[in-house]
Amino acid sequence: QVQLVESGGGSVQAGGSLRLSCVASGYPDSNYCIGWFRQAPGEEREGVAAIESDGSARYADSVKGRFTISKDNAKNTVYLQMKSLKPEDTAMYLCAEIYSGTWYPFGYWGQGTQVTVSS
Repeated sequence: QVQLVESGGGSVQAGGSLRLSCVASGYPDSNYCIGWFRQAPGEEREGVAAIESDGSARYADSVKGRFTISKDNAKNTVYLQMKSLKPEDTAMYLCAEIYSGTWYPFGYWGQGTQVTVSS
């Protein structure tokens, strides 16, 4: 059974950094694609970063140059390094398996980790 568990959220001041982790279990190998999404109250969920099974990454324009997604296959963990955080980055962050080359989720979601950025 596939399971995704996020961690690493917290409260930081604007300009600060956080690193989120998404630990994946239940996969037979590392050939899966993971996307990080975020959802703020009253807002639609948006994809912010995604990593393919080959390690290639893509980002939403709003986070390019500030967020970095990476994957450690040995630990079955996908990271989201967030720097130069802004108050508008405040949201619940969730990871999900996605179809390769898209932002469409399979349906496997973690429980989310809250990120709060104060000005």
